[in-house]
Amino acid sequence: MATGSQTLSTLLRRSTIGDPEEVLKSCNATLRKSRNDIQTQHVKAVALLKLDRYDDSLQVLEEGGEVLRKKASLEYAYALYKCGKSDEAAEFAAKINAGRGAKHVEAQANYRLEKFHLTASIYEELLNDKTSFGNEDNDLRINTWATTAQLLWKRKGNSEGLKRPTREDLEAFETTYNAACASIAMGDMRQGEHLLKRAKELCKTSDDLSSEDKVTEMLPISVQELYVLIKQGKLEQAEEIVKGIAVDNIPELSTKRIAQNNIILANRTQSNPYVLHKLFHETPSPTQNDKLFDFQKSSFVANSHSLDLLAQKYDGVTRSTTKALAQRPSPSTSFSDNIISVYHAAARAQSQVGPQALKEIITLLEKHPKDLGLALTVVQLYMSMRNLTSAIATMENLLRNLEDSITEHDQDVRFNPGLVSVLVCLYQLEGRKYQIKSELVKAASHWKQRPGQSTPLLRAAATSLVHSTDPSDIRISQTLFDRLHEQDPSDLFATAGYIASHAPTSPIKTEQSAQSLPPIQELVSDVDVTMLEMMGIPQTSASIAATLADTRMRTAASKAVKAKKRIRKSRLPKGYDPNKSPDPERWLRLQERSTYRPKGKKGKQRVAERTQGGIIPEKSDNITTASYGQQTKASGRGTSSKKKKGKR
Repeated sequence: MATGSQTLSTLLRRSTIGDPEEVLKSCNATLRKSRNDIQTQHVKAVALLKLDRYDDSLQVLEEGGEVLRKKASLEYAYALYKCGKSDEAAEFAAKINAGRGAKHVEAQANYRLEKFHLTASIYEELLNDKTSFGNEDNDLRINTWATTAQLLWKRKGNSEGLKRPTREDLEAFETTYNAACASIAMGDMRQGEHLLKRAKELCKTSDDLSSEDKVTEMLPISVQELYVLIKQGKLEQAEEIVKGIAVDNIPELSTKRIAQNNIILANRTQSNPYVLHKLFHETPSPTQNDKLFDFQKSSFVANSHSLDLLAQKYDGVTRSTTKALAQRPSPSTSFSDNIISVYHAAARAQSQVGPQALKEIITLLEKHPKDLGLALTVVQLYMSMRNLTSAIATMENLLRNLEDSITEHDQDVRFNPGLVSVLVCLYQLEGRKYQIKSELVKAASHWKQRPGQSTPLLRAAATSLVHSTDPSDIRISQTLFDRLHEQDPSDLFATAGYIASHAPTSPIKTEQSAQSLPPIQELVSDVDVTMLEMMGIPQTSASIAATLADTRMRTAASKAVKAKKRIRKSRLPKGYDPNKSPDPERWLRLQERSTYRPKGKKGKQRVAERTQGGIIPEKSDNITTASYGQQTKASGRGTSSKKKKGKR
């Protein structure tokens, strides 16, 4: 036993970070002689971690028992994390007392679990603790920026309070890249593109990386830059970036899949949906710690369903979305849940739009009246058909169904700020000011009793009520602005609203707060009055349209006055004498005029027979009798039996 330990100690003194294979061989040789040597097992686990054989290292640590796991607690937590067992790693790292290393493992595990608020608090604790070592400060800056970007992607970060990158942040390509991701998450594509280009240059000129490492580190930066260019519509520049991305050389499956997706989006020449479908599914799905984050996964699911619909695989999309919806809560405000409802509706409608799609989707909505994705799809279809009234009715029915529910979750969904803002916007389009105020008051009354209150919604409700002349509305506005001002006294908007709501009733109460507001002279110091007078009063789109219509009418009227009157060609008959009086019988039928003279030998008889509508002559019976007698006489002559004379 002593010989084995001495040999191991000698080996450890001679070993460096470059020969973990030799360390592993010596450990195996020692363990064949002394299987339960805890120190040798510990060294073997570390050597396996250095060789990226995380599963083998975890197996050694678990087979060593509780004693080994307690001695190598940090290594065990790290092995759990690298093997994709982030839940166990975070829980174990939080329990052990292994110093800053355990805090780093806990933060990384929570990062993979997408508990970004907890991750940010751990990194903040490490930053505030000055007992750092080595290059830890740089790593903390890199990981802090990555966590900030993830919070913004999840829409849980405060974009207003986001700090700008410092000089130190912009000296390393990793922190510059993460700062670019934070800008992209906020929607600032121009700033993101600028930072990505700087990250590329820093990576190219880095002295700490080999040529191969530079190529490896450049690939994710290029993939992100491709996304930014596509979002800005710079497809020509995007095609140039695609030429420099070797998808097969990307080691991480998650990055490789994102790269393939962005390359498909940047391709303007290939429009065959079946070819695009094949290209999209060529890259296998990532697993364990290399898997996509939820917001990335939602985008991939949406893109996959879009390609399936383009390939007319309606039944397949219907089956997959039905299965996914059955496993998800309803109602849900999650984007990943509601986007599946949208694709389910599109598959059932077979990608139709207009009344044909509405007929099918409304039937689905009647079966699932609390499905937000279906309801918003119907609202969107109604708006595309310019049917604002039906869109409002659909939103009101959805919110009424949620409001009638007795569960607290449904009540929170009912007053979700996003849904309330949609309904308020629809009301604004119809000019329903009373309904807007009523909806905001109800939403504010709900959220002001909740710990996780929605500050933007409270601000909107308080602003709407402060202009009211109703004393009850003023009191509600005062309550809301009191809460907002108490939460953040430095918020100038809340302070101004607090003063405006209390000024009519208790102006003395607002004197101290009014001093914190900037003076009016400072607010208007940079206003160009001359330019404002030249520009005139700003007009709404409706007033501009009315002005243009009035201008067109005036222009058309002026043109009509100036135009010469066209004299029509005379259509009077030839030889027309205006002095000669017209024939008084010109309106009668030709046969009824006194000047009419029928042609033929039997004209008088024809006149007699055509007495309909005219005056019946007194001798009409005699004429008819005579005519009948003549016909009979003629017939008698024709049938005479008098013997004709023949030849003698």
